[in-house]
Amino acid sequence: MKPSLCQLASAVTLAVMLSGCASAPDHGTSPAVAEQPPSDQAMKALSAEVFTFAYPMVLMDVTRELMTLRTPANTFHHKRTFPDASFTDVVSPNADTLYSSAWLDLSREPVILSVPDTYGRYYLMPLMDAWTNVFASPGKRTTGTRRGNFAITGPDWRGTLPKGMQEIRSPTSMVWLIGRTQANGKQDFPAVHRLQDQYRLTPLSAWGGGRRVPERAAPRPTAIDPESSPVELVAAMDAQAFFTRFAALLPANPPAPADAAMVDKLRRMGITPGVPFKTTVMEPSTARAVQEGATAALAAIVQGARKGNADAGNGWVMHRDLGTYGTSYGRRAVTAWVGLGANLPEDAIYASTRTDANGKPLQGGARYVLHFDKDQLPPARAFWSLTLYNDRQAFIPNPIQRYAVGSRDRLRYNRDGSLDIYIQHERPAGAKAANWLPAPPDGLNMMLRAYWPEQVLLDGNWMPPAVMQVD
Repeated sequence: MKPSLCQLASAVTLAVMLSGCASAPDHGTSPAVAEQPPSDQAMKALSAEVFTFAYPMVLMDVTRELMTLRTPANTFHHKRTFPDASFTDVVSPNADTLYSSAWLDLSREPVILSVPDTYGRYYLMPLMDAWTNVFASPGKRTTGTRRGNFAITGPDWRGTLPKGMQEIRSPTSMVWLIGRTQANGKQDFPAVHRLQDQYRLTPLSAWGGGRRVPERAAPRPTAIDPESSPVELVAAMDAQAFFTRFAALLPANPPAPADAAMVDKLRRMGITPGVPFKTTVMEPSTARAVQEGATAALAAIVQGARKGNADAGNGWVMHRDLGTYGTSYGRRAVTAWVGLGANLPEDAIYASTRTDANGKPLQGGARYVLHFDKDQLPPARAFWSLTLYNDRQAFIPNPIQRYAVGSRDRLRYNRDGSLDIYIQHERPAGAKAANWLPAPPDGLNMMLRAYWPEQVLLDGNWMPPAVMQVD
């Protein structure tokens, strides 16, 4: 666990002050103890804590609303090409795999995921609950590459599944399935498309020729701006809108048992599952405290995401603890802001950096090289890639439409087997262009992904080399 992420929750949490208890009038019985409303200072602290706790689920729901404008729930949406610079639905997207994603609504009945035989090709179908925890990850690493059927059931479902079908129980009714299938460049797309066309999602009642579930009514019109990213949309919410959305999500997506202490804080703040949260009925000073706490929490999340913690001493942060978060609410919120939909470390490990070897922020106007010795290439059983992002965690327009390079590309290795990747805005001369990762003219950051990492990576015994400025 990274210290900067672990400490984020405390960084955004002010000391919670409990008001004294008042005594009821004496009617000959023991005085009743009544809990007083939190002071404005305590309310600000509660608001900051609860905002950090709630942020991933609210961001999830906004992402769901945005994406289901185009594709209904319980339906796959396949990306047939790698994302480009116009893609803003998800922060920190990858250009390594073709996505097959779906938002599952398990409130009515289970949904059956069917996968074909991929004949050894690497793929994974991670299932993320409403709190952004990956609770299952069917795919080559866990279930192999032969065909299979998986029944994904909601937290309250009780029933009988077809014989031989594997059940995967979700702790929440909202689930994001973010399937990824390895694609070895554009020439490999047709083969991946054939597999994508065989991925299926089927309601249990329709399985085996059963009765089909009546179609839901057309979605209501939404005021959401489809041109904005989910991160921007959540940042634009005031505290009342944010906490109201959070409260609406709670009945179908309950907190985990380990969240009991936070659930008590929701109650003390006045958040009731399924009930709109209204700052307009509060005292003006209390309403301001709620807003100030939410604003401070979001600022701390963004600051923590941008600052990170260089655990190798050379600018890189190695993320080996993503995918499940327990009660590390600050780490979970930062991860959601940086890259909603992070995999389990066993499926993929991410390393990120915003600075060079001297601790200076990366700038597209400079020229950099990332050098791997022959015996220090990223240790991955599937493959690895290096991706560049701008300050909004989006891809950067460039003349060759290259957003990542890695082990699947035709890179030029040095005579001794080492590898140099060139990161700069201008195209490098000669043969170096084969290993060029185009940068923007201003701020940038990069992420190294290792899919199905080897144990040396999981154990923390390998780190990327420092990014060297060559100007």
